[in-house]
Amino acid sequence: MKTRTILFSFLIASSAFLWTGCSQEGPQGPAGLDGNANVIASQWYSPTAWDGSSGDWYFDVTNSAISQDIVESGAILAYVSLPGDLYNEYTVRPLPAYAVGANWDFLLPNDGQSYGTIEFTSDMVNRPGTSGYNFRFILIPSNYSLKSASLNAPGLNDLRKMSYKEVCNLLGIKE
Repeated sequence: MKTRTILFSFLIASSAFLWTGCSQEGPQGPAGLDGNANVIASQWYSPTAWDGSSGDWYFDVTNSAISQDIVESGAILAYVSLPGDLYNEYTVRPLPAYAVGANWDFLLPNDGQSYGTIEFTSDMVNRPGTSGYNFRFILIPSNYSLKSASLNAPGLNDLRKMSYKEVCNLLGIKE
């Protein structure tokens, strides 16, 4: 009888433990782009045409994810891959960068009332090409904790010093 009581008590305790342990989930947000609910990685953009003039070329990309919160409190990382790059056409450089005889960068044109545009720039003397010129940005909102990505989480300045591949690996972004 004592063995039955102990066995019955064990079964009840085990069932209760399994039932409560399996029914509760930790906090999870919905999966976002590239499986990360907080960080947004854009597609790769190629300019259809460059505006501007010699030494001051640019093209704009409009994306509603470039919000006031991202611009004013979060972080934006941008990258370029260029044909004829010293290393090869698959090299991805963080912006700002000097490659193919020119400086490449990005800025966020803003009249103080609207957001949603990123401008990629070049100071080439001649108009840059369009084929094989690829640009991408990664948006990190202010509420994103890098600690959730890694136990030894880098700060924003560290992210800017990391290679494109390292940033993608850290943030769970598909290259």
